[in-house]
Amino acid sequence: MRWLDARGVVGGSAASAAPESAAIAERLLDGHGPEPEHPDRVAAAWTLDDGTRAALCAQLGAPLEQSAREPWLALAQRLVAVQLAAARAQARVESLEKSERLQQALYEIADLAGSDLDMVDMLRRIHGVVGGLMYAENCYIVLYDDVRDSLRFLYFADRIDTYIAEPEREIRGDEMPNSLTLALLRHGEPLQGSSASIREQLNVTQDLTHGPDSQDWLGVPMRRDDRVCGAIVVQSYDRPGLYGDEERALLAFVAQHILTALDRYRAREELERRVAERTQALQLSNRDLQAEIIERQRAERLQRALFRIAELSITSETLERFYAQVHDVVSELLYARNFYIALIADDGEHLEFPYSIDERDPIRESRRLGVGLTEYVIKRGQALLADRNRIASLAAAGLVRSLGSQAHCWLGVPLFRGDHVVGVIAVQSYSPAIAFTVRDQELLTFVAHHISNGLARKQTQDRLVTAHSELEQRVASRTRELAQANTELLSQIGERLRAEQQLTHQALHDALTGLPNRGQLLERLETAIARAQQDPRRQFAVLFLDLDRFKLVNDSVGHSAGDELLIEAGRRIVAAVRTDDTVARLGGDEYAILVDNIDGLRVAEELSHRILRALGEPCWVAGREVFPSASLGIAMWHPRYRTGAELLRDADAAMYRAKSAGRDRCAVFDEAMREQAVRILDLEADLRRAINGDGFIAYYQPIVRLSDHSVIGHEALLRWRHERRGLLLPSDFIGLGEDSGLIEEVDWLLYAQVMRQLAEGGEGYVSVNVSPRHFRASDFADRLLRMIDEAGADPHRLRIEITEGALLDDVPRALRMLRTLRGHGVLAQLDDFGTGFSALSYLHRFPIECLKIDQSFVAGLVGETRPESVAVVRAIQALAGTLGIHTIGEGVENEAQLAALRELGCAYGQGYLFGHPAERAQAPLRQALTR
Repeated sequence: MRWLDARGVVGGSAASAAPESAAIAERLLDGHGPEPEHPDRVAAAWTLDDGTRAALCAQLGAPLEQSAREPWLALAQRLVAVQLAAARAQARVESLEKSERLQQALYEIADLAGSDLDMVDMLRRIHGVVGGLMYAENCYIVLYDDVRDSLRFLYFADRIDTYIAEPEREIRGDEMPNSLTLALLRHGEPLQGSSASIREQLNVTQDLTHGPDSQDWLGVPMRRDDRVCGAIVVQSYDRPGLYGDEERALLAFVAQHILTALDRYRAREELERRVAERTQALQLSNRDLQAEIIERQRAERLQRALFRIAELSITSETLERFYAQVHDVVSELLYARNFYIALIADDGEHLEFPYSIDERDPIRESRRLGVGLTEYVIKRGQALLADRNRIASLAAAGLVRSLGSQAHCWLGVPLFRGDHVVGVIAVQSYSPAIAFTVRDQELLTFVAHHISNGLARKQTQDRLVTAHSELEQRVASRTRELAQANTELLSQIGERLRAEQQLTHQALHDALTGLPNRGQLLERLETAIARAQQDPRRQFAVLFLDLDRFKLVNDSVGHSAGDELLIEAGRRIVAAVRTDDTVARLGGDEYAILVDNIDGLRVAEELSHRILRALGEPCWVAGREVFPSASLGIAMWHPRYRTGAELLRDADAAMYRAKSAGRDRCAVFDEAMREQAVRILDLEADLRRAINGDGFIAYYQPIVRLSDHSVIGHEALLRWRHERRGLLLPSDFIGLGEDSGLIEEVDWLLYAQVMRQLAEGGEGYVSVNVSPRHFRASDFADRLLRMIDEAGADPHRLRIEITEGALLDDVPRALRMLRTLRGHGVLAQLDDFGTGFSALSYLHRFPIECLKIDQSFVAGLVGETRPESVAVVRAIQALAGTLGIHTIGEGVENEAQLAALRELGCAYGQGYLFGHPAERAQAPLRQALTR
């Protein structure tokens, strides 16, 4: 058996010892004549119902009578048809099962990419998903910096190689020059095969430090725009030929999802970093504030102590009482468990200790002036702060001699009477944990000054009274300053609290409308999801609302008026919803409403219609009456949702369905929308692969002279040879291409094919369609002329077809561009004339070579609309004659339309009557031009 189906797939089956029969079946399948009859053989070829061509040759064990041959052959044909149908059904089942597994895996990858898992856990789970679709036991993922030529291993799993990934470690390219991974990143394209073959392909030297060789190795780069930013690699050590084109395409798709996940992870890390920085800044600010409070409290305590000392110098009855009370005051300010006051006796030769408290030397006897630390301070007339090392160094120099117990830290300040030193006040510590500071020295110096004042009190009472009065004034002034400082401090604390509250409010609310923002809405959605998961009977919905034609308001009356409309829309939505519902502004003219605790979809729909009616009421904006409207999408809670962002996404999709259905209405998200989103996602991925794989081709439709049907040129039409869906027309994918921005790249691929066709020579011209998006690019003309020069094509054989809208979008730019192209020989034709703006006042200014009459008018030349269409075409012919240009009738499909165009004076035509669009391989352009 041999067969050939409509897709060009050849198949067959044969007995092990049937070479002659197989050759006969091959000849019959190729279309050779019937084989001569043979008594021991039956051979025939036929076409099945589905267009499959089949051939059979059977060597019989014994001759078969003529009457039995036809029934035998009919039975064989039925059996073949049944077997082929069963095989195809099985293949379809296997394909559907495989597609279902792939779709489920892609859903899991997308969910992981949007999850809150840490990066290593997320990549490990994605690795598990990939392992369910293909052999991926040995897998690793790297990030690449093409500017620094360095990489980082984010994830590494291998059953043989013991390398451990260090995501934070950056490895420079010169550290691993013989790495296949680095070679893949620099190469920028997927690589597949054994390690040895890839090294030979990329001219990489073998280096066992980079791990053992693989029997099969598959690496796919991850791209952001046109830059390689990482790669994912899988490998097999014991099974060659394990990976093919299907595994490579799957891994490429997974690579882009991993890149998306990493981008989200980085964005989350950046947000967390900013929050941490803000938190740290607030903590530092709070710490400074606390330090300032402590400092002011210390100042207050010091002020009270000084005031008390000043008071004691007047109110103490005796000096002994004064000394004891001063000790109490000093103990409140610094460590003073060991404290004494030393005075020079009246004879000037002895040292007395009128007050001494010490845990080791409870009694200090008077002594003759010598070389102790106290005498050292008296001689120098300066304070001394000394630790044990400083004391030891002074003793070694012969300046002092330690008396009594050895102190760990000692602080003494002189007591003055006038300009003469009369004594010392000292504190000391016997513990290494307690040491005095310069501030303590300053404090004690000040205290010593007040003690000196107390000692001089009995000498002159009047002077003491004056000093006391002055001190009271100074204390009062200082107290007022302190009170003012306290007031300012409390004010600053209040300002800080208000600022924190304002920042918190701004972080959760929209600045323009005062409504909750996206962040607060997502928090409330998470709460609603948690409640619904705990109580299955609880239902809620998310409404996504977008104002219709809001850009028109901004463009016509200004952004300030647009802001007024946004504020008014927010007020109306809040007034229309229930008290417990949450209305949030997401940005621009988009709002979202969380409708919690409802009885079902009916409540959400009624609320949606109420909101739309409220928004539809007219309002005055910037002195104009505006009639706003909105499109609204509804997404009901379902257990499949994991995050609030997923609900918002589906409500957004439903909103776009409502907008496409005519605006000012609402739509409910359903499974059909979900399936459509998946289809669009798959088609966009196919579109990107087709751009990289040259899946777009040019088909050429002839343009003929109506008088003799001679071909004067061709129009190049875009077609997509899809790997599964076959040949696609632009209407099947042009909308997706424009939304994703990929259609411009597709157009340039088509232009390149046309340039190569023109470079091969021939006669006649070829016209290409130029979209308004291209025409708005300032470098379009230069780029097109540069492409013509690089291909070696004749620019006089190229025409561009543009629409009226493209001309009027930016008249000066369009005029300059057309003149530039015409100056180099590239002429312009106006496509679909009569269906656009038809700005006749502008048309005479542009260097247009031809008007193409839209096929709707050509079709109307026959039938009920003939009078109107004849009038339109006659007017176009008159306009063209006035401007000195010719016309081409589009969509000519029958002789009646041809005759009508000839009668109206149209010289050229294009349509199925003259030829269908054909690929060059089927109808070469040169032949089409010359026949």
